[in-house]
Amino acid sequence: MRALVLLSGGVDSSTCLAMAVNEYGKENVCALMAFYGQKHVKELEAARKIAAYYEVDLLEIDLTKIFTYSNCSLLSHSTQEVPHGTYQEQLQNKQEAAISTYVPFRNGLFLSTAASIAISKQCDIILYGAHSDDAAGDAYPDCSEEFNAAMNEAIYLGSGKQVKIVAPFVKLHKQDIVRKGLELNVPYELTWSCYEGHEYACGKCGTCIDREKAFELNGCIDPLAKIREEQCHE
Repeated sequence: MRALVLLSGGVDSSTCLAMAVNEYGKENVCALMAFYGQKHVKELEAARKIAAYYEVDLLEIDLTKIFTYSNCSLLSHSTQEVPHGTYQEQLQNKQEAAISTYVPFRNGLFLSTAASIAISKQCDIILYGAHSDDAAGDAYPDCSEEFNAAMNEAIYLGSGKQVKIVAPFVKLHKQDIVRKGLELNVPYELTWSCYEGHEYACGKCGTCIDREKAFELNGCIDPLAKIREEQCHE
């Protein structure tokens, strides 16, 4: 069994990679990272660090032009600022069909691209870190169980029944992912999630809030929050 892991450099994808290496061996795992014009390019650096830590090949692709027409607040050319507050608060205040940090059909594009690469690299499965917290309230509709099932069927059929999607967290919460990662000793200090992309994690955007809460529910402190606090007290 060979696995291709979608790796953003964040908590979810890094935990996916750790699970794949643990189950299949690093020689049977490779990772795929995408630049799509995101403001938080620090996640790319984090993905490289995580791939190096697990000693797996990292493939890099540039999908920037596809999102040229989107004004999603995560994109460097957007006229919008990254919103602060929880995803629940953002859902309550949204003025469009999705919250402003939703990158149009990003996971669909990533998975389709990964399927093509997986066939070429003779990989049997594609792993990605979508989870129920992101799908809640349709904050990110391309993280839902329904979306995952539909994409899995399309990719399985479209690949000549060679490739399947594995989404181990699609029914789980962020805290469950962190718990699994802590069991596997994932080096979370190497990861990056913050949408702002500054030197330190902001602690105010939706993904920072979710991440820090997940560590808190596991009885520990997010290492990136710890670094931020240490810098604030210097």
